[in-house]
Amino acid sequence: MYILTKRTLCFSFYFSRPAERSGEDVDIILARLKNVKAFERFHPSLLQQICLCGFYECLEKGITLYRQGDIGTSWYAVLSGSLDVKVSETSSYQDAVTICSLGTGTAFGESILDNTPRHATIVTREFSELLRIEQREFRSLWEKYHHCMAGLLAPPYGVMESSLLLIVPSEKLLRAGKVLRNAILSRAPHMIRDRKYHLKTYRQCCVGTELVDWQMQQSSCVHSRVQAVGMWQVLLEEGVLNHVDHELSFQDKYLFYRFLDDEQEDAPLPSEEERKESQEELQDTLLLLSQIGPDAHMRMILKKHPSERTADDLEIIYEELLHIKALSHLSTTVKRELAGVLIFESHAKAGTVLFNQGEEGTSWYIILKGSVNVVIYGKGVVCTLHEGDDFGKLALVNDAPRAASIEDFNRILRDVEANTVRLKEHGLDVLVLEKSLSSSRTSIQGSSASHYKYKVMSGTPEKILEHLLEMMRLDSQFTESDSALDDFVLMHCVFLPNSQLCPVLLAHYHAQASQGSEQEKLDYTLNNKRRVIRLVMRWAAVHGDQLQQDEVSVAFLEEFFLAVSNDAKVLPTLRDQLIELERTHKILLRQFSMGDEKLQKRQPIKSNDEILFKVYCCDHTYTTIRVSVAASVREVIGAVADKLGSAEDLLLVNLSSAGEKSVFKPNDVSVFSTLSINGRLFACRRDQLDSLTPLPEQEGPSTGSLTTFELMSSKDVAYHMTSYDWELFHCVHELELIYHTFGRQCVKKTTVNLDLFLRRFNEIQFWVITEMCLCSQLSKRVQLLKKFIKIAAHCKEYRNLNAFFAVIMGLSNPAVSRLTQTWEVNIFAQFDPSRNHRAYRLTVAKLEPPIIPFMPLLIKDMTFTHEGNKTFIDNLVNFEKMRMIANTVKIVRYCRSQTFSPDSPLASKNHQDVWSYVRQLSVIDNQRTLTQLSHELEPRRS
Repeated sequence: MYILTKRTLCFSFYFSRPAERSGEDVDIILARLKNVKAFERFHPSLLQQICLCGFYECLEKGITLYRQGDIGTSWYAVLSGSLDVKVSETSSYQDAVTICSLGTGTAFGESILDNTPRHATIVTREFSELLRIEQREFRSLWEKYHHCMAGLLAPPYGVMESSLLLIVPSEKLLRAGKVLRNAILSRAPHMIRDRKYHLKTYRQCCVGTELVDWQMQQSSCVHSRVQAVGMWQVLLEEGVLNHVDHELSFQDKYLFYRFLDDEQEDAPLPSEEERKESQEELQDTLLLLSQIGPDAHMRMILKKHPSERTADDLEIIYEELLHIKALSHLSTTVKRELAGVLIFESHAKAGTVLFNQGEEGTSWYIILKGSVNVVIYGKGVVCTLHEGDDFGKLALVNDAPRAASIEDFNRILRDVEANTVRLKEHGLDVLVLEKSLSSSRTSIQGSSASHYKYKVMSGTPEKILEHLLEMMRLDSQFTESDSALDDFVLMHCVFLPNSQLCPVLLAHYHAQASQGSEQEKLDYTLNNKRRVIRLVMRWAAVHGDQLQQDEVSVAFLEEFFLAVSNDAKVLPTLRDQLIELERTHKILLRQFSMGDEKLQKRQPIKSNDEILFKVYCCDHTYTTIRVSVAASVREVIGAVADKLGSAEDLLLVNLSSAGEKSVFKPNDVSVFSTLSINGRLFACRRDQLDSLTPLPEQEGPSTGSLTTFELMSSKDVAYHMTSYDWELFHCVHELELIYHTFGRQCVKKTTVNLDLFLRRFNEIQFWVITEMCLCSQLSKRVQLLKKFIKIAAHCKEYRNLNAFFAVIMGLSNPAVSRLTQTWEVNIFAQFDPSRNHRAYRLTVAKLEPPIIPFMPLLIKDMTFTHEGNKTFIDNLVNFEKMRMIANTVKIVRYCRSQTFSPDSPLASKNHQDVWSYVRQLSVIDNQRTLTQLSHELEPRRS
């Protein structure tokens, strides 16, 4: 569940001592452990036992968990963070070498089963959360559940995991093939028939192109022919569908394929009952294949010889590489080159040795699925690598990998360096460009000439700007050819704040040529001014009303407009641009002073807006203060002190409904927007901190709103939810995504509108959980579940994917999903988070704007890029990183490129009631309370 807070303490809270844990505590721990990779195949009863005996540990960076040679006392699983595995040949810690790292989802420490010494030293490489099970309890679990734990542990206790990439029971795919065959025979029987080709007859066959055509007509979950090919490839790999000449790749061509049932002579036609069953199961079958099809398609591409891969194939591989953590530090160019040389290997037999210690490494591997044990002679298994990990650069091993030869990898790095242009000043790099071949043009003589384009990789802020201005084309509008400039305009706040950018732009605008004829000097001056004017207009368009919150920017625009106005009197060529600049200037001025002219629709909250909010004391009395949105904690405490009479030793605290306390730092800003849904601000002295208790109002409602809610149509609710969500989404400025990613304290900016939009996601989740847990009557609860499913479906129709996922995740909360009597259907096939939400990404790629995207995933993508890539490399701005983050921000721009204006449902008599209801959802946001309510509805079975 995506509950977006900085760091929650609730998990450690529920990991109280085993003897003190209640049933509700165990349920909450269980919900978290189900998402840990190490436990994904564990039987529920085993997970339950782990919840009862496991201890929670959080360790800061640099803590040694145990040393090589120690006799172990505990087994561990990594819940978050990472740890280094260090091995010494002399058993001396001083000469220990880090051989690999253990990430989230890995487990280690099984030597406690036979009391053998630890094979390695384990040290935290960052803040890490661990689950620890003591030796006695672990041995007890092993004796009872060793069959399902065997895949997790290293030999000799367990067996190395099989690397089958398709972890779907064959029975399901056999059934899927039967359903599709019966559906075709029912709806388009002519597709399966005897066919002749080159004087040879092929019995009971289908044509590849016809199968793709038919599949695309059957379901909205099939968005493209490429996707359909992947879905048929799944059946081909399993032998449920076969090529008549036994080729291993399904192709969207006039090639013949035969269903498994048709391999036998005189295969029976489906009975009437079988036809009916197939019609009922068809959509679920297509949904299943749409989820696992992309993996099959990827395998099919990787099995091709690199020389046979099409441009589309390379793009699909490249898109996959973007989400592999082992490659996050590599440039886009290197990833694109890797897409051309990666090959596929599958090792289905557990225990396969890929190479031995001491052998010369010839390949670099990335684990796609499965896991690999790293064994060192005399040490045994020192760690296990999992999906997304890589090895081979230091000569290791893997299970179900893709591999690129070391020669290919070295060639790519050499080629990249050979095509790297470095501009130096005083012996130091100031600009790094990457040269690549652009589309060829034909010379007058008809021969093809090579033309190169140069992409900025890194540089000083001033040199990057100078280069981008020089490369700007004045003969075209601001188009994709200037995308690097657009990236600069969007991202410069990270490395060149407005206070530094504005003087640099003025200096560029007034720059004069020092050499050349008078005409050449005039041309240089004129073109230089035109470039800067275009850049400033683009800058003003992207930043919009954010500029009015910055005095430096306002003063710069006034000075710049005056300078251009004066120059246009003597340089007539500037007059057209002056008209555009004047229009931009007036729009900004109007934004600066809209006042009473503001439209009735929701307006973005600005950092200099003033707000009223309550700050509570220990005795639940409160004082109301008025401060700016961007006020720091220090300023808020000052305002509170004015009313309370003293600021001495006052703390500002975020108190959640569950009683969790988070003390704000003095420099934190816009704290009101960071509160949880039912969170409140408290001011107290440090010695009063432990005595703070939540307000009664923070508990949320005690009865559900079913009597009102059941009178509203699902489509009405979804429409008004989408309308309100669009207002919130539209208020989020692109720059807020950047401030959020890099930390608003770092860029000294607020993210209020983004905070409110993200909080809306949590609010919808908790609304769903609250209503379900407050509905005591089983029959009503079943109807309520169906209503939420319909609302989710309508939100998807309105392209409100944020609300769609919020509703689905609300229903997947353990307080709801454990209500087994309530569930009749499984809707979660629609929401498949595997492979980095591939199903969602495929869906969005085919949608036209306006779209309200699944914002937590965009935030995750940007955070992944930010944390996996340095902002500065050798004191130069890593512009490649800026480009990658800007591309994610541009997804938001694309989603909002059209105005939201769907057909409104026919106005019902309670239209206004629905409008008000969805904007004032009353929720319980205390997971413990919700779990207790759930247990009251359906007590735990003994």
